[in-house]
Formats: sequence, C-alpha cells, structure tokens
Amino acid sequence: MEKLMRHPVAAVCLIWLVFAQGPSPLYAQDLHFSQYFNAPLLVNPANTGFLPESDYRLGANYRNQWSTIMQVPYQTMSIFGDAQVFRNRIENGWLGLGGVLLRDVAGSGSLTSTEAYGSIAYHQMLGLSSLLTLGFNVGWAQKRIDVTRLKFPDQFDGKFFDAGVPTGVALDNTQTSYFDMQTGLNYAWFPNERAYVNIGVSVQHINHARETFFESSDLGFGEIPRRYIANIDARFKTNDNMWIINPNIYYTTDAGATEIMLGTNAEYNLAGDGSNRLIGGLYYRTGDAAIVMVGFQVKNVKLSFSYDVTMSSLKNYNGSRGAYEFSALYNGFYDEYNGNRRESLCPTFK
Repeated sequence: MEKLMRHPVAAVCLIWLVFAQGPSPLYAQDLHFSQYFNAPLLVNPANTGFLPESDYRLGANYRNQWSTIMQVPYQTMSIFGDAQVFRNRIENGWLGLGGVLLRDVAGSGSLTSTEAYGSIAYHQMLGLSSLLTLGFNVGWAQKRIDVTRLKFPDQFDGKFFDAGVPTGVALDNTQTSYFDMQTGLNYAWFPNERAYVNIGVSVQHINHARETFFESSDLGFGEIPRRYIANIDARFKTNDNMWIINPNIYYTTDAGATEIMLGTNAEYNLAGDGSNRLIGGLYYRTGDAAIVMVGFQVKNVKLSFSYDVTMSSLKNYNGSRGAYEFSALYNGFYDEYNGNRRESLCPTFK
C-alpha cells in the first residue's frame, strides 16, 4: 500500500477502477442479476431443491452492462443446477443439492471474477400447507486484475495516455482468492392448489473472508462485509387456468448500501396443460432502473430476456440504455416417476 500511496492521484484512480462496480468505493460488488428469481441459488441457498414445478432444474444467466458508455462492457455469466434427493428416506421432508458457477469480466478484462459454490438445503413440511427450509453453501472465489490493461494519471501527457511510460502504481498481488459461506431460511405457504407465498432471508460472507490485492497485517483489511438479502415471491393462478401472476419484492443491504426491487411478471397459458406459456414482466429498482422482461416457455424449457432502462442521473450519459440479460431454465423430472410428482412432498404448481 505504501508504494501506491506515494502517488495519491494514481491511487485514487486505481481504487476507483478496481472497486467501481460496487455501491461503495471501498467494496467490490457481489455478482447478481436483475432476473434474480431466475438465479435462485445466488439469492438464498435455501432455494436449493425448492422446486414446485419439477424434480430438478438447470439454468444459465448472462448479463451485459454499460455497453453504451464503456468500450468493453461488464459481462456476468452463471450456470447452476439443483435437485431434490432422499424424498423417500426422510419423513415429511427431503434434501436439496446444487451448485453454481459464475464468471464476471469488468471492462477490458481488467478485473475478472470466477466463483464456484456448492449448496445443500433441508426441506421440512409443516402440516399439509407449509414448508420450512434451512440452506447453506460454501464456495471458492478468485479475482485477478491485469494491470497492463489499465491507464494511470502519471501516463497522461496532457493529450493522450501513453502505456509505454512506466507508472509508479504497484500492487502487491494481481490476484486474490478466498473461501466463502452463505446461509439462509425459507418459509413457503401453500393455502390451496392455485397459490403459494414464499418468504426468504439469507446472509452472505458469514466467514469474514478477505478480498484484497494488497498485503496488510491488519486483520480487518479487505474484509468482505456481510450482505443481507430478503425476498418475498408469490404465485397466483386464475380460476380459468389462463394466467399465473407472480409478484416479487427483493431487498439487499451491503456495507451501508441498499437495493430494493419490486414488480410482477405474468404467464399466459397457451395450452390446456400449461406446457406452453408467454411471459411478460415489469420491475423497478428504486432510484436506478425500470426493468422490462419478456419470455416464453415450451414444455420444460423457459427462456427470458430483460432490459434495464436507466432512470438515475446516469441516463444523461447512457441515454437510458442500461443492462440486458438472458436467462434459460430447464425443469426436469426423474424417469422413475415419468413426470408424476406424487412422490414429491413439494406441492405442484403449473
């Protein structure tokens, strides 16, 4: 750190470049998606194996952000999978097992994040209409930075940046890695076959992991602050089985910064058995963006696209053109049940 602080302007520049992803200049942003409901294991490990529509699922997400104001946009990708297991061995309950891989490339590849998590959840029925779940995950994360792709104030000649000019900025390390842990609770209520409400809370970074490119004897230096997440999701099916309405509320706080997102998506049934659906949704992230979502489902495959319309002061620079996302989900059934979910305690909702 002392090497960096000999050049205070360069220090400010580098700190902004490394940590500008997050809501606070002192911390990096946790990877997340506007379609958080299509990346359930990132929201809460208790979502692992909570599958009202299937026995197992596979999913992929892609987010492209700031393409209108950066030469190389930020890109976030993830793949995940989870399944119900031990349904016939645990009385009135089951286990959920799953895992998720993430990769994020910030700007010109300057800051690259790779994360892998495995999760487990225990689901216990409370009577015939309630479900309580406790989940955990543990994972490994690595972040690296390519300093040769960055430009610093002491390389500016008044008109241009000259990458050939040596810079006085130096990092102790160009990559860092750490183990990470998360835990969460879910409560789901199924009053009837046409509705359910799910309430979840989770805490990320409970093991006080450190993330820094600098050496320090200070035990608290670079410590990742805990992130708290709460969400409420509900699904209501109309009497004629033509519509499923899915209102959502999402809240998270991290190092004094908060994010609130609320909205609704609706699914229109194109077939009598609910296998083919059109999907549309509208969400609002307070103080930041409106999110428009469209999609469709054909049998067990659901595809969704969303676009963040910038509403904050950043719209003066990006013309309100924010991030866009793609999501793909596959819901599957175990062969021995041939699609019949009577062996599963989790209520069916299709």
